[in-house]
Amino acid sequence: MAGRSVTVLNVAEKPSVAKAVAQILSRNPGIRGRDGRSRYNKIFEFDYTIRDQPCKMLFTSVIGHLMELEFDARYRKWHSCDPADLFQAPVHKSVPEDKKDIKRTLEEEARRCQWLVLWLDCDREGENIAFEVVDVCTAVNPHLTIKRARFSALIASEIYQSVQNLVEPNKWFADAVDARQEIDLRIGASFTRFQTMLMKDAFNIDTVTDGRNTVLSYGPCQFPTLGFVVERYWEIQAHEPEEFWSINCSHRSDEGTANFSWGRGHLFDYTCAVIIYEMCIEEPTATVTNVRQQEKLKYPPHPLSTIELEKRASRYFRMSSEHTMKVAEELYQGGFISYPRTETDNFSSRTDLHAIVQEQQAHPEWGIYAQRLLNPETGLWRNPRGGGHDDKAHPPIHPTKFSAGESGWSQNHRNIYELVVRHYLACVSKPAVGAETTVEIDIAGELFSACGRVILEKNYLDVYRFESWGGSVIPTYTIDQQFIPTTLTLDPGVTRPPPLLSEADLLSCMDKEGIGTDATMHDHIKKLLERFYATKDASMRFTPTNLGEALVMGYDDMGYKLWKPYLRAVMERDMKLVGEGNKSKGEVLDTSLQQMKACFLDARLNKVKLLEAMAIFFERSNRVGSEHQNTTEEVVRRCGLCQESDMVLKKNRDGKFMVGCLGYPQCRNVVWLPGSISEAVVTTNTCNNCTPGPVFLIQFKFRQLEIPPSYNVNHLGCIGGCDEILIQLTEICGTGPRMPARARGPTPATSNAHPTPATNNANHTNPRQSACLHCQETGHSSNDCPSQTRRSRNAQHPETNQQSGESSVSCSSCGAPGVLRTANTANNRGRKFYTCQSQECTFFVWEDSINNGTGGRGSARSNNVPTSTRGRNGGRGPRGRGRSGSNSSSGTFVTATGDPISGRRCFTCGDPSHFANVCPNRGV
Repeated sequence: MAGRSVTVLNVAEKPSVAKAVAQILSRNPGIRGRDGRSRYNKIFEFDYTIRDQPCKMLFTSVIGHLMELEFDARYRKWHSCDPADLFQAPVHKSVPEDKKDIKRTLEEEARRCQWLVLWLDCDREGENIAFEVVDVCTAVNPHLTIKRARFSALIASEIYQSVQNLVEPNKWFADAVDARQEIDLRIGASFTRFQTMLMKDAFNIDTVTDGRNTVLSYGPCQFPTLGFVVERYWEIQAHEPEEFWSINCSHRSDEGTANFSWGRGHLFDYTCAVIIYEMCIEEPTATVTNVRQQEKLKYPPHPLSTIELEKRASRYFRMSSEHTMKVAEELYQGGFISYPRTETDNFSSRTDLHAIVQEQQAHPEWGIYAQRLLNPETGLWRNPRGGGHDDKAHPPIHPTKFSAGESGWSQNHRNIYELVVRHYLACVSKPAVGAETTVEIDIAGELFSACGRVILEKNYLDVYRFESWGGSVIPTYTIDQQFIPTTLTLDPGVTRPPPLLSEADLLSCMDKEGIGTDATMHDHIKKLLERFYATKDASMRFTPTNLGEALVMGYDDMGYKLWKPYLRAVMERDMKLVGEGNKSKGEVLDTSLQQMKACFLDARLNKVKLLEAMAIFFERSNRVGSEHQNTTEEVVRRCGLCQESDMVLKKNRDGKFMVGCLGYPQCRNVVWLPGSISEAVVTTNTCNNCTPGPVFLIQFKFRQLEIPPSYNVNHLGCIGGCDEILIQLTEICGTGPRMPARARGPTPATSNAHPTPATNNANHTNPRQSACLHCQETGHSSNDCPSQTRRSRNAQHPETNQQSGESSVSCSSCGAPGVLRTANTANNRGRKFYTCQSQECTFFVWEDSINNGTGGRGSARSNNVPTSTRGRNGGRGPRGRGRSGSNSSSGTFVTATGDPISGRRCFTCGDPSHFANVCPNRGV
């Protein structure tokens, strides 16, 4: 429809493609462009007509993806959150800073256009970039008419046809890429942070990073790719050579020599082999039992797909898959080959196959063969066989323009172009024809056979120099003919392991199991080498490094086959269904991320397997880093002070446990834990009382000799302020070294939730749900009992046992006589203390504190978070009792373990002789 001219904004994926298409459509090889906001992405202007519609064409480009998918700002720092949160943390697409100029160019040009024509690469990735361009342009001009140009080669015929047959962009393809990006971002970030923070400073990892920041990355495609390499390596390591024996026979005549192989192949039993061999030696006459002659065909390869291009370039030229794709991309942009990223190995019936051959007739090396192909009298032409794959986007890779070699080409450019051309000429040729003869003979009842082959017609082998069809001529034999073998030997042999995976083998494994796509497989292989998970030798074969093997071994020991291809293969199939419109993006995201989050949580609970595997290959590190670098980083709760970061379980360089804020050093909130803890693991159980939640319970294991015998060494505890057991053990055992209070800053008040038991492992009663042990009233715990608070101010004196004459103390809880025991902790070895006879009672008092008026553990306790003290001075010392009486003015306190704490005063009245929890003025 002729009419008023419209302004059309055309956007290609790369500047070189924009220039090439503009030159073709404008018919001006010397077309000049003007600068946009980005000096690399010029704008070409010319007039054109699309289906009788006069158009003013503006042609520009992006540089690959215009946008990046990333987490919201508060989740981007490694220590800003629990890595498990990344499975549901908010994500968004935005234009990165280095591409803002390209965005501004698109916005400025789109405002004055009526049409937007997308010339992005015609695969899923290109479709996704197309919708990124659409989002930017329609944000400033929502009235744009959106069209898509589909093409597979930068040649005039393709471009002319494409611009006159514009279509709608494919949202399904774009959604499939969005799904992959989000899945890979969430899984990769969570596992990478987890294993890097867990191990990089715990071990001396001997890498080639030259001291640079080491990242132990995890990728849902990268790890199964590593798994293939490690699994083959393990097969080789596990192989045990086994000796075998075989009988070999040869016969030489005037026509040549025939080598006969034993029908049994070989035997592992030497005695059996010797017996059979001796039978053959005693009756060595060979009788021909069968002679078969048949025609054999060797078929040419299927049309060339991306994976086959990478595999053959690796095999023929020892080129890496990454470099192969780089060279192929440059040849495509120069218009010499079709689009190099395609899964298709079957030509459409609409493709003019002869025209492609015609362009190659003048080539000095394969031009004569091309002429023979086009000559009907030779009978050499044969329509290509399809391989059964079609991505519905691009044809197989084929030559699009003649070249005898450009001046700027490297040897690799020449090799790839030659491979593409010869491969195409081969796949439209007849198969090679050979005559194969098989002769079977009998010696003393044992069968042997020999095979000979003669090539009758080479056909495609004449041009495809990369393949050969080996064979040998054997003498002529007839049935029942007899002869004496020239040689008849019993030869030893040994079984050999399979070879290391070559790059072609690895690509085959990935392709077979559906790991990655034709456009991404080479990137996953490249990552293995960059991360030093594997090395590649001069033969293009891969060996896992200690680091790569340790990571795979650790996950394998967990039981989850995260290094196996199955999980990723299912995801790839689901994403393919999204591209076909048979599944929604949201459905695939929910399924995949739910499955992988379960794997992540399980892996974290079993992280000891990773540490054990790493310890096999690497020495433990003595490096001193920041606190969060030496910790397992298991989230316990959200920080109540900064309200931004998480509180995580940490282990200091001295081996003591604590719960600290990930916002350190900006936030210095910390909860110090008893120094007698030997193991601590955050569980998935949460406290029902502490708020704000969730507060995850921690499974503690205490050192038996450092806690009173009435306590269980296993304890499921809460650091939220409700756990009486944890508070008591902190008082008894003290904590690890701490920074001065002024260096840490103020600490938030702990949760004021009512105290509640935090364990089902220790035999203690919930003081808020049962009657007080002292006054039998409810509503308070025994350690907060008013009667005991008053009693604690008076010295408790031992009574004398009338029968034994020994001093004893009655339990303040149940009245039973206390048992005198001796402490064995580092701080109090040899010191005497009294405990109740009942295992269910928590009464405890030091013998030497009775005369000093300190009182026992049952007489006064705090119900605050362990070692996190409330008060005006922000102190966080451990709970203690003053050794001096209430009238003491020494200002010196000690913990139950005897550690001095200087400068502590009652927060209520200021008296240095007691703490606020036993202050007589409390509540006044």
